[in-house]
Amino acid sequence: MAETAMGDQGSGTGAQLTARAFRPGAPAVPVVPLLAFDTSTEHMAVAACGPRGEVAMDLPGGAAASAQLLPQIQAALQQAGIGLQELAAIAFGMGPGAFTGLRTSCAVAQGLGFGLARPLLPLDSLLAVAEDAWASTFQCSMKRALPATPGRAARIAVAMDARMDEIYGAVYEHAFASVADGSGAPVADDVAAATGAQVAAGPWRIVRAPALYSLAAWNEVLGEEANGLRGLAGSALAAFGARLRLPPGVPAQAREQGRAAALLRLAQQAWAAGAAVDAALALPLYLRDKVALTTTERAAVKAAAALPADLRGADASAAPGVPARAGSAA
Repeated sequence: MAETAMGDQGSGTGAQLTARAFRPGAPAVPVVPLLAFDTSTEHMAVAACGPRGEVAMDLPGGAAASAQLLPQIQAALQQAGIGLQELAAIAFGMGPGAFTGLRTSCAVAQGLGFGLARPLLPLDSLLAVAEDAWASTFQCSMKRALPATPGRAARIAVAMDARMDEIYGAVYEHAFASVADGSGAPVADDVAAATGAQVAAGPWRIVRAPALYSLAAWNEVLGEEANGLRGLAGSALAAFGARLRLPPGVPAQAREQGRAAALLRLAQQAWAAGAAVDAALALPLYLRDKVALTTTERAAVKAAAALPADLRGADASAAPGVPARAGSAA
């Protein structure tokens, strides 16, 4: 099966279409028609797969997401050659992330799910960052280091800027088969049994579930994970800079390379794992009850950040990560 990547033909969206051409006589690979989108960050990701291939669109988000999400969904479905009624399921980024963005994605997903009588696939928005970093940056280096990787698993931490001088953080493990044996078979179940990690979809396992951290608390996590960490990704790398205590020698990726494509891969993994749920049960993942600092608090954070590192001392808000509360009020 040959694959070619083609740019968007005239819509101006910057979408990427992967067209799959099948050889005569070769068995056709069944395509599960899926739609996936995420508006949990300042960027909007929309992806779909259908008879024409896989479409991945990484677009400006933020305040524009609520107005642009439905038109971009229609554009992605059209390019993939699929109609709404033909979808098997709808995947959405459930968070953690921006409050308004989470509500936008969840509301649109539930509306489509109820209207079309289709199940939903709630996806971990931080895992999408890990999947993107794995595919675009970490995969090659990890496979080259495979003989020295215990259990053939790569542990990746994700740190996203949560504003208010806090971090949405999580740690995952990606299990992969030996390059030498050429099997390509996942070994995630074996790795999970050996490491005690929680099961996620496909090759991913959850080591530390998404939580809200102060800077000091996240730095403690990095210290605890330093020996086994194979990569660090997320917008907190740029937002916090030298204030993050990165483990020596651990590769880092601050900018996502293909969030929409990563989201679609997670959707396909979740569908294969039977993770679809009724639309009424799909809720956003909120990790914080307070969504803004007072003027005094903002001034205190700004003053603390301006201090030299040796005078900053322990972070005054060094509380442990707040456990995930799916569907709680923000």
